[in-house]
Amino acid sequence: MNAGSRVAVEGAADLAERWELPLCVDAPEAPLMLRREGERLVLAGDPGDYGNPLAVDFVAGRVAHRRRFGGGRGQLIARACGLGKGVTPSVVDATAGLGRDAFVLASLGAEVLLVERVAAIAALLEDGLVRAAADPDTAEIASRMRLVHGDAGLDLARRVQEGGIDPQVIHLDPMFPHRAKSALVKKEMRLFRELAGDDADAPRLLEAALDVATHRVVVKRPRKAPPIEGPAPRHTLDGKTSRYDLYVHRSLTAS
Repeated sequence: MNAGSRVAVEGAADLAERWELPLCVDAPEAPLMLRREGERLVLAGDPGDYGNPLAVDFVAGRVAHRRRFGGGRGQLIARACGLGKGVTPSVVDATAGLGRDAFVLASLGAEVLLVERVAAIAALLEDGLVRAAADPDTAEIASRMRLVHGDAGLDLARRVQEGGIDPQVIHLDPMFPHRAKSALVKKEMRLFRELAGDDADAPRLLEAALDVATHRVVVKRPRKAPPIEGPAPRHTLDGKTSRYDLYVHRSLTAS
């Protein structure tokens, strides 16, 4: 799927040019539209198909609740990524998506590079980071987050170099193929999948991550799903609905 051809931009010519997306006047057939609603950039389609417009918000809503009450470094993702007492590794979130996992890690003190391959989603992330940087409750967290646009499965080393981060830990959350009926349960996820699709190239993504990470690669999977094809993980951490497969090069130590 050509994700760019599925999205047009309403009004903002500079935004369309920067993310190489068509203006709405040039793409009337596009089912999804990036537009401004108040202070937020949103991605919207037919409400019957896609539900409410999608935005990245690191200041309020679910992300804010998780920042306050999520459990700190006891959270599964924090443990998987090696955030322990005296240990705060740098993390590359190579499948950034809507940035929620990256924000959790940054809120716990980690420097995080977000890599997102879908231009429209990267535009939402950029907008969310700008608003988070302007809010006193999240500005410090946002200062630890950097965003680059690119396909981690094709040029991860280049994107990490561009982001200027030491890739101690690389976090992957590939889109897992779901049954058709389950993919329709959550319209937000349906909209996201319209652009991102399933990650059929997950083995290549894992291989790239293993080549670039200095200490470990962490892969989020549905709890009962098989590991990604390739080398076997050294450890797993199980949660209620998902798990983390850990591929360890060497131990993380306190600096």
